[in-house]
Amino acid sequence: MKKIAIIILLFSLASCQGQEKKKNKETEISQQPVKGKLNMNTTDAEWKKVLTEEQYEVLRQKATERPFTGEYYKNFEKGVYVCAACGNPLFTSDAKFDSPCGWPSFDQAIKGSVIYKEDKTLGMTRTEVMCANCGGHLGHVFDDGPEETTGNRFCTNSVSIKFIPSKK
Repeated sequence: MKKIAIIILLFSLASCQGQEKKKNKETEISQQPVKGKLNMNTTDAEWKKVLTEEQYEVLRQKATERPFTGEYYKNFEKGVYVCAACGNPLFTSDAKFDSPCGWPSFDQAIKGSVIYKEDKTLGMTRTEVMCANCGGHLGHVFDDGPEETTGNRFCTNSVSIKFIPSKK
C-alpha cells in the first residue's frame, strides 16, 4: 500500500513538472506584517485555527493536492483569485488558461503578489511560488505556459486559493 501511495505521489508531481526558468527568481520575503491581515508573523497555532486540515498541509507544510480534484481546475468565470489563507489578491481570471496538468494554471500573477524560491525537493529543481503577504505555498511556476502570452505556467493548488467572482 505504501508503494502505491509513493507511485501516485511521484506521478502527481511529474505531471506538474516543467522546465524551470533559467533566471534566478528568488525574492526576499518581507517580514513586515500587513495590518489587519494574517501574515508571515502568524503562528502555526493561529493558522491551524483558520485553515482546514488540507489547506494547512498545502499552504503551511508545502503539500500538493491530487491532480484533477481541485475546485478551481476547470473554473473559467470572471473574477480574481486570492490567497485562501490571508486574502491577498494573486491572479486574475484573465491570466487563467486551460492546462492539462491537473491544477489551476495561470500565465502570470498580479504584480508584487507572489514571491519565488528555489525548490530542490524530490530530486528535481523547481521554482516554488508563495503568497507575498503570508508566505503560503501556492504551487510552482514553469516555463511551459502559453507562448503567445508570458510562456509561464503557475501550477497552483486549488486549496491554496479562493475565487472571488466579478460583480455582474
